[in-house]
Amino acid sequence: MKLLQNLKLALGGLLVAGLAACGGGSTPAPGTLSVAMTDAPSCGYDEVNVTVNEVRVHQSASAGEKDEGWAKIILNPARKINLLDLTNGALEQLGETPLAAGHYTQLRLVLDANAGANSVVLTDDTTKTEISLETPSAMQSGLKLINQFDVASGQRVDLVLDFDACKSIVKRGNGVYALKPVIKVVPTVLNGINGFINTSLLADHVLVTAQQNGTIFGSTAPNATTGEFYLARLAPGNYDVVITADNSATAVIAAVPVASTTSTVVVSSSVEPINLQAAATANRIISGTAILNPLSTTEAAYVTAKQSFATGPTVSIKYQGADVTTGAYSLSLPTVAPQLVSYSATLPLVFVTKTDTTPGTGKYKLEASANGYTTASMPSVDISTANQTAVNFTLIP
Repeated sequence: MKLLQNLKLALGGLLVAGLAACGGGSTPAPGTLSVAMTDAPSCGYDEVNVTVNEVRVHQSASAGEKDEGWAKIILNPARKINLLDLTNGALEQLGETPLAAGHYTQLRLVLDANAGANSVVLTDDTTKTEISLETPSAMQSGLKLINQFDVASGQRVDLVLDFDACKSIVKRGNGVYALKPVIKVVPTVLNGINGFINTSLLADHVLVTAQQNGTIFGSTAPNATTGEFYLARLAPGNYDVVITADNSATAVIAAVPVASTTSTVVVSSSVEPINLQAAATANRIISGTAILNPLSTTEAAYVTAKQSFATGPTVSIKYQGADVTTGAYSLSLPTVAPQLVSYSATLPLVFVTKTDTTPGTGKYKLEASANGYTTASMPSVDISTANQTAVNFTLIP
């Protein structure tokens, strides 16, 4: 299953005309702010399509949709983009326009709310049928993003929007899917972690994530031909790189250092790519329900399977959003022991099988969480000998 798709919109060089400076004297020369898009893999989808109408910015955080002073990039015609085409840090430019110098406190992304404008194709669907996403009518006024930025006279400002598709698409039961965009602003400059996966694994839904203490900060699928991956635009710090694939042991590279906003660290090469240990037993399933009490019309629950190394990090192996109507979720997980290596600049890295994980080989700690609700956990769910199909959670505020 493809997992955790981070879909990134880059807002760079967008020069929006028509905002006059207040007071006397000459008007400062405009600056520049431009717009693009990038992506990483998603949870069980072969396509995640969104149709972008425009981008809006305003200097007032309280400005309403019909107030004066909005600066806009209008896509004419509106552009339908499969975010899964944009992996490993690639960007899709959306346009640019002049923007008056000043401080901006409101940024909105406007998606088309019409039927069929936004859609998904399920990974397991052999017919590759496009399923229309239910899209809230509020999309027409734009998704309000939390970000402030300054535009200096004659200077360019670049922003990147990180669109988390895994959390942005929720199931509503009976084959219905809804769009609930989750977007954050991240750095524009390309940096991160680069490597290669053995191409023999590429048909097995390989996912590569960058994590800190089990929290995922970036993810991608390797190139479908070369196996190359790039975990792009990471804040400086140490990351645990977690690699998963169907019916293979999880591989973890601990404490990979990203030194700066412009540095790239290499963890494997095309000559000696990372190869995952094949599992003697196919993945098994943990499934159940994650129910919100009281129910919410705006939030969804997410269930994460984690393991901790005795002398290493805690990592998230897989996670999935629960159906917002039924609470149902299902995670496909390996029963074989994971492999671990600490980062070294000397390649190739040599992984070691670790049987001293908590809660143990073929066992996982499960956590269910949702915004505004207390996280619930189950310390040990054992699939070493059989599927577990009634692992249920009820989340309360």
